[in-house]
Order: sequence, then C-alpha cells, then structure tokens
Amino acid sequence: MFERFIVATDLSPASDAVVGCLVGLRAFGARQALLLQCLDMQQADSVTLSYSTAVLDDYLSRQKGVLEGQGFEVETRVVPGFAKREINRIAHEEDYGLLVVGSHGHSMIGEALLGGVASEVLHGATRPVLVIRLERRADTGEVCVLPGACNLAAHVLFPTDFSENADRAFTVVESLVAAGVARVTLLHVQDTARLSPHLTRRLEAFDAIDRDRLEELKARLAPRGAAEVEVVLRSGKPFLEIVAVAKERDAHLVAMGSQGRGSVPELFLGSVSHQVARHAPAPVLLVPAGN
Repeated sequence: MFERFIVATDLSPASDAVVGCLVGLRAFGARQALLLQCLDMQQADSVTLSYSTAVLDDYLSRQKGVLEGQGFEVETRVVPGFAKREINRIAHEEDYGLLVVGSHGHSMIGEALLGGVASEVLHGATRPVLVIRLERRADTGEVCVLPGACNLAAHVLFPTDFSENADRAFTVVESLVAAGVARVTLLHVQDTARLSPHLTRRLEAFDAIDRDRLEELKARLAPRGAAEVEVVLRSGKPFLEIVAVAKERDAHLVAMGSQGRGSVPELFLGSVSHQVARHAPAPVLLVPAGN
C-alpha cells in the first residue's frame, strides 16, 4: 500500500535525520522513494546565491545513498514552488501512496519557524502522512525518536473516536496488519471535558457501548493477520491520553485519522491529531479524510 513514497527534504540536519529513520517502512511494502526538495522563489534565489548546483546535487546524492543503503530504489528531484502545493500535486499525479515529513516536539522541521513546510504538507495532504519525531541533541545533532531500531511494525496504536475519518484510517491499519504488524492496541478516549454533568453520570454506559465498538474492530483484524490485539478505554483529554498510552505500551507507530468528530477539514492546527503528532514518543501516521 505504501510501495511508493515521497520524503520532503531540505538542506538541513533535520532532513538527514528523517532520511536515516525510514528502514521500517520496508515492512509495509515500501520500495520506491522520491526525495523531493521544493524551493519557492525566495529560497531559489538564496540557493542560487549560496549553493552551486553541484553542492545541491551532492547533498541529495548523499541522502539518496542513505536510503539506497536501507534497500529502497530512490529518485531525487528539485522543483520550484511551495511544498504544500507541489508535494501533494506530485503525489496525486504520480500516484505516491505516502508522504514523509519530520517534526520536533513543538514545531515542525525545516522552515517551520518561518511558516512550516511540514505543517503546510499536513494541511493539504490527500495521502497518508508519516510524521517522524525528532529531538535536537547538543552532542549528536538531530536524532529520530524511534523505538526498536525503526521497527514500525512491532506495535501499532490506533486511537479512534469512531468518526468517518477514523473508519478510513482503520482500513489502513487493516492493511498494516496484513503486512505483518505484530501487535495492535485499539484505543478510545472518553473526552470528559465535553460531557455535561448529566452525561458524566452515564459514563459507565458509554464505556460499555464503546468497548463493544472496539471489540468489533478487533474482530475485523482477526482475519487480516496474526497480530496480538488489545482493547483500551481511557477517560480524559484525548491527546494527552493517546500520548500516555503510546508511552506506557511502547507503541512503535501511532496510526489515526487527521480529522475527527466535529472537525472542520481545513482546521488541522490545534486538533487532536496535530497535538499527537507533536508530542507522541513514536512516529505518527495521519490518514486524511477522503483518502
């Protein structure tokens, strides 16, 4: 399902760190990578002044070599234009199944502090987006926050609010299980802050209904593969509980819809999925509405 994927790269140590973290995608059938550098007019002028074409080519060739060492077929490309438009356009026109971007804990990488290439890609994505968490370390520079030596298939956490977008995201989880995921945790968080006192008194009844829903999802996974599946119900603030469960159960990948119940599709920033992408201790696979 993710045989062909795009990696949004730039001239930064952060993009080097992302490129070094992708071997785990091979477990999901990924084979062909496009290293894509998008330059708007201001960046293009800066590159023209600061870098020769040979230097830019050498940088991309080095990243290409890293990906080839992980077993991927790799193409490199530099295109003029804004990342949000160009990355999603190329993904649609050339049928790439996955976009890969990087994220620091509190802001996206690359041009994040100046507008956010990764945030822009997330806003306009029509394909699933894999967000790789990064840390800045004084001694070693940019480092990926990936457990288990990038083994994304070891344990997938699937948080759901039972929305239409969550249902679409679950079909991706089904495919991941068919590809060989070893363990899945199905999670629903009762957002108690949104419940009136009257409804809070009925929380136990809501839990019973939602546990049955999670058990139905578990049953759907059974014929897909031999994954160990756990059902978890929590109460509280959704993104905090999702991050907590990811830490407690050592999730290697969080897969979820990028919009939930009551969300406006264009309003991604500030949503639960965005907060999870910023704070989760593992990569986050965000499946857009309508994917």
